[in-house]
Amino acid sequence: MTVAAKPKILKAAAPDFARDLDLTTREMVALLDLADDLKRAPKDYLDAARGKSIALLFEKPSLRTRLTFELAIQQMGGNSVTSEGPIGVREPLKDVARNLDRWVNAIVARVFSQATIDGLAKRSNVPVINALSDMYHPCQALADLQTIRGRFGPLDGLKLAFIGDGNNVAHSLMLCCARVGMEFAIARPEGYGPDPSVVAQASVFGSKIQITADPNEAAHNAHVVYTDVWASMGQENEASIRREIFAPYQVDEDLMSHALPEAIFLHCLPAKRGEEVTDAVIESRQSLVFDQAENRLHAQKALLLMLLPETH
Repeated sequence: MTVAAKPKILKAAAPDFARDLDLTTREMVALLDLADDLKRAPKDYLDAARGKSIALLFEKPSLRTRLTFELAIQQMGGNSVTSEGPIGVREPLKDVARNLDRWVNAIVARVFSQATIDGLAKRSNVPVINALSDMYHPCQALADLQTIRGRFGPLDGLKLAFIGDGNNVAHSLMLCCARVGMEFAIARPEGYGPDPSVVAQASVFGSKIQITADPNEAAHNAHVVYTDVWASMGQENEASIRREIFAPYQVDEDLMSHALPEAIFLHCLPAKRGEEVTDAVIESRQSLVFDQAENRLHAQKALLLMLLPETH
């Protein structure tokens, strides 16, 4: 019997993972290969992070991000410590960063502002990982690509339709899809589109990017239909008006019928069932939301192994 060769752990050239493009396309594909191997044979990596410690900083509540990062480091022989609350309020951000890099091997931060991630990266000498900011959700996008690849195989030529707000999740998906040859379509109400600077960055890679107000048009012939909540954390005061504006953008069985018959449904979770997606869709055979959530663990293990230094 032939035993598959283990993927070599390619160390990332950039010191941090503050945004999606901090990984080159080659590194991103290598990460997906490594994540698949970690998923297939986790016991082979039990000592891969032995002696390593990561700090988890959370300005926002978290289930998947917090637990998958904690489990990722623990299952590879390392350990983690967690701090909750605002970053850079009780003491300057630059002081937080410089304290942490004396204690840990990496910093994972789930924050409101991208400026917080950038400030941590500027002042710290250890890798800083963006676990979510107002501009990007890069760890989520890596797990999403792993999920899509697990169902369809090669990513080149596939189409992903994002239905809803042009938010951080949409930004990261657009950037990642464009780099692997996937078509990216987003259907959003006027005034709620993705940041033009992100669209410009993604357009450089030559993949088709479609921005429309028509969800059926976006979903046409899609392999993946993806949505997210209409009001993210920090937008609670807009929730009522957003429910009215985004009501035509609910992912229901009719919308899914415009995608390919083999299309899958994805959502980064938590989902507000009955708002951005119906219960029928999220519980359907097409829904891979829990495979997607599981893959956060494997993709983040791979990311840590590519970023963690050999010695502290």
